[in-house]
Amino acid sequence: MPKSARKASFCKSWYPTSKKAIGAYLTNTTKKTNAIAAMVPHAGWVYSGKVASSVFSAMSPADTYIIIGPNHTGIGPQISIFPSGSWQTPIGSLSVNAEFVSDLCEEFKQITPDETAHSQEHSIEVQLPFIKYINPNAKIVPITLANYSLEICTKLALAIAKTIKEKYSNQKVLLLASSDMSHHISTKEAKELDTLAINDMLSLNATALLKTVEENNISMCGSGPVAVVITAAKILGAKEAKLIAYDNSGTATNNTSEVVSYAGMLFL
Repeated sequence: MPKSARKASFCKSWYPTSKKAIGAYLTNTTKKTNAIAAMVPHAGWVYSGKVASSVFSAMSPADTYIIIGPNHTGIGPQISIFPSGSWQTPIGSLSVNAEFVSDLCEEFKQITPDETAHSQEHSIEVQLPFIKYINPNAKIVPITLANYSLEICTKLALAIAKTIKEKYSNQKVLLLASSDMSHHISTKEAKELDTLAINDMLSLNATALLKTVEENNISMCGSGPVAVVITAAKILGAKEAKLIAYDNSGTATNNTSEVVSYAGMLFL
């Protein structure tokens, strides 16, 4: 597997570059939750940064973050895992946990070690400055997902959970789904539709979530990654979910007629 450094392609325009500015988003909470998994949004920080940071602020640091995001670009394989090397952030690089990648690929053969799907994708990159700030020594497992079928989401979740339980139970591994909620509709419409999906997430029901998003035409871009994370988290012992924050881009733009909405969730 090649060892390469994935550049921080979206810094400056999507999120700040200084450690001070990055840290300013985070709340120094003394009581941290030992979450198994979480969902965070991935828009530019001026829009969704407060929601994402509220989730990161609430969680205990992890040794390895498995980050599953949607494949917005359509480039690359259906399930693409960055094989090795590192990802750059403005405050230093994060190493890919190549050993975990290898173990997961061995467990689930439909995963493809690949860098192309990640080259222009933002959904994972925008999470990394938070992770680097919270735990500079953390490792990451970046996965982009383009196939949201229940079968694929379930198989991927089973493989991730099995790999963690059998080989990484002595480490703190945190599952992170990267997803925004409704896109380009009014604040009122977004909240009505998002509530349907959020209720499924609060019930830890991945099957219902995928069905709800499809049947109601909810433009939640990362429903597949969230379904994977919920399913794996339940196998790893999650018993409940909490909605940490909810907002939309209208807060930043003052335009409530056409927004993108964001939810931050913990799975415990």
